[in-house]
Amino acid sequence: MTEDRRADGKRPEMQVRIGQGPRNRREVMVKTLWIGVWLVFLSSPINDLASGRHSTGATVAGTLGLTAFIAAYLTLVFRNMGKPFSPAAVVSLLAVQAVLAPLLTYSLGDAWTGLFVYVSVACGATLPLRAAYWAIPATAVVMFLVERHNGESGWDDTLLLVVLIGFAMVGVGQLVRTTIELRKARATVAHLAANEERLRLARDLHDLLGHSLSLITLKSELAGRMLPGHPEKAAQQVADIEQVSRQALVDVREAVTGYRRPRLGAELAGTQVALTAAGVTATMPAEPDLTGVPEEAESVLAWALREAVTNIVRHSGADRCLVQLTHRQTLDGPVLELCVEDNGSGGAGSIPGNGLTGLTERLEKAGGTLEAGRVKRGFRLVARVPTAPEGDVGSGA
Repeated sequence: MTEDRRADGKRPEMQVRIGQGPRNRREVMVKTLWIGVWLVFLSSPINDLASGRHSTGATVAGTLGLTAFIAAYLTLVFRNMGKPFSPAAVVSLLAVQAVLAPLLTYSLGDAWTGLFVYVSVACGATLPLRAAYWAIPATAVVMFLVERHNGESGWDDTLLLVVLIGFAMVGVGQLVRTTIELRKARATVAHLAANEERLRLARDLHDLLGHSLSLITLKSELAGRMLPGHPEKAAQQVADIEQVSRQALVDVREAVTGYRRPRLGAELAGTQVALTAAGVTATMPAEPDLTGVPEEAESVLAWALREAVTNIVRHSGADRCLVQLTHRQTLDGPVLELCVEDNGSGGAGSIPGNGLTGLTERLEKAGGTLEAGRVKRGFRLVARVPTAPEGDVGSGA
């Protein structure tokens, strides 16, 4: 769990995220396989070409037309894997399909009507919403007219499929665009939160140091004026300067320590966001009950949660995670127990990584314990820290 599984040759994360291009060769293969499954409607045109019922010229022309059609379609489908095409390029590729589908169906027969399905899919996936609402019915109308010209009634399952799949792809396109916008909004919120935190730190440091530094400056000037004629008074000013500077140093250390110490509530919220972004279904506790939990113990549990989630996202390949926070009574006294369990492929074996080793040391300093290892279906990390008995809470001892 603490070693990089990709470096060990074990399976990496298999998910291709919505609205993002593949990040490695394996994800390219997964997306290619997913797209390739939907080329099933090309079986009829291919069988028609292979049947030999057309002349040599018609077979060659049909093969070239079908190749151009497939190339235009796949180019559009894979457009989000790299830099998206310009609107002009999208319209040009759609125009190639819109011309070839009726031309090939009109010339070679009804076995080619499946091409209209791909035209409808491409329109729904690539065109703006308003344009897609016109283009998909128009594709169905053209298909109907071509089939009527070829002697068919025009009313068949393929016509219904063209309309339904086209509008389904409109919904998928909207989902992808919404996901991309949400991802950008999340990044913006994180950036604004970081800026706000920096501003808050700057304000707090100003409030802490402004008075102290002003007092140090004033007493330094006084000591400089008193030094020639009143060395005893100057020495007193220097002693005051030392006292003020020491107190300022203590205040700064306390402030910085407070900022650096992770809080369990904040980590739980961050865990939900991180796991959701990684495609992991997370079951999380409600607002944590930290009654009787010292700040140091809470901080250690927050570090434990952060380490566990980092390993799940980076190394485990899990798609489900359970986080539990429970007060328990043990033989050594009351404890707060954090349990993080996933359904991934396990950890690094019997040798703990640097993350778990450092986490064990943190827990030992706080009087806690750590258990981590494989379970029947995944990996489990359990961290425990001592808490004050209920009668001692708020006693002021």
